[in-house]
Amino acid sequence: MVFTLNYKAVKYEGDPSKRLLDVLRDDYGLMEQKEGCGEGECGACAVLINGRSVNSCITAIGSLAGKEVVTLEGYRSTKQYKALEEAFAKSGAVQCGFCIPGMIMAAESLLSSNPNPSEADIREGISGNLCRCTGYNMIVEGVQMAAKEGKGLW
Repeated sequence: MVFTLNYKAVKYEGDPSKRLLDVLRDDYGLMEQKEGCGEGECGACAVLINGRSVNSCITAIGSLAGKEVVTLEGYRSTKQYKALEEAFAKSGAVQCGFCIPGMIMAAESLLSSNPNPSEADIREGISGNLCRCTGYNMIVEGVQMAAKEGKGLW
């Protein structure tokens, strides 16, 4: 099966029922995605699939033929990531860092479809991601800041 991983075509020949999270970590050495709940509830394992934030712990690798998967490792090379990284740092949205890869993926997914989100839009956009350290206000502020300061990127 062929799919795009971090902007490059790759061929996967293993078990199609294996979780995407496991394939990313075990087969491709991409460790930014974390296993939190293993049930699709916390968002720590989120990646972008065709531009949409998806929990990789509940996604079978076999469902990705012909699709584009972007992990935080690949997303880091974009101008959008730089804007989000800077805004999250300025707003104090990053503490332990466990949830941040998933929060960044959720923020990108939101901003790519709605570059001028309201606070309610942001809260809904990150609602599938849990954070135990910062609370959500600083994360919401970070996404608002990225949207404002990154005009034209999304």
